Amino acid sequence: MAHSGINVLFEGTNFARLMGGLWTSVWIAALSLVIGLVLGTLLGLLRTRQNRFVRLLLLLYLEFFRIVPTVVLLFLVYYILPRQFHVNLPATWMAVLAFSLWVSAEFSDIVRGALESVPVHQRETGLALGMNEWQLFRYVLLPQAFRLELPATINLATRVVKTTSLLMMISIMDVINVGQQIIEANNQTYPTGVFWVYGLIFFLYFIVDYPLSRLSKRLTNNH
Repeated sequence: MAHSGINVLFEGTNFARLMGGLWTSVWIAALSLVIGLVLGTLLGLLRTRQNRFVRLLLLLYLEFFRIVPTVVLLFLVYYILPRQFHVNLPATWMAVLAFSLWVSAEFSDIVRGALESVPVHQRETGLALGMNEWQLFRYVLLPQAFRLELPATINLATRVVKTTSLLMMISIMDVINVGQQIIEANNQTYPTGVFWVYGLIFFLYFIVDYPLSRLSKRLTNNH
C-alpha cells in the first residue's frame, strides 16, 4: 500500500484542509441563503402589489440574475465592484454578496408564486374580519405560502451549495480549490491521487446536498 493513491488524503494536513475548504463552501452558502431568503421575501411581497412600475423593476431584477451566469456575476462583484465603487472586502464576503443577490432574485419569484396561489376567498375572509394588510400577510398569506414554497426553497438551497464550486474562480479556498492544490502538490508521489481527492469531494457534496434533495422530493410529493 506504499504510495497508494488514497494515502494522499491523509498526507500531512490534507484531510483537515479539505474539511476546512468544505466549511468555507458551506458557510458561504448558508449565509447567502439566510440573507437572500429575507430579501427575497420582501421583494416577492412587493411583486404582488398593484404598482406596475415596482413590479416591472423587480421583474427586470429577476431576469438579470436569471440571464447572467453565476460565474460572470462573481467576476462582476469581485473585480468590477471594488474598482468602480472602491469596495474593499474579502473575497468570501464578495461571494456572499453575489450569492445573496442571486438567491433573493430567485426566491422573490418563489414567494410571488406562492402568495398568488393562496385562494382569493382566504384574502377576502381576512379583510372581512377587519385585518389590515400587514395582519393579512402575517396571519393568513404567509403561513399558507410558506407550505407552498418550501419544496422550491429547499431545491434552491441545493443549487446554491453546488454552485459554490465556482468559488475557486475568485481564488477562495473552497473545497474544490484546496483539492486542486493537493493534487498538484502530490502529483509525483501519488499519480492516482486525483481520483481519491475528487472522489472525496464528490462524497462531501453528496452528504451535504442529498438530504436536502430527498426532503424536497418528499415535500413535493406531499403537495
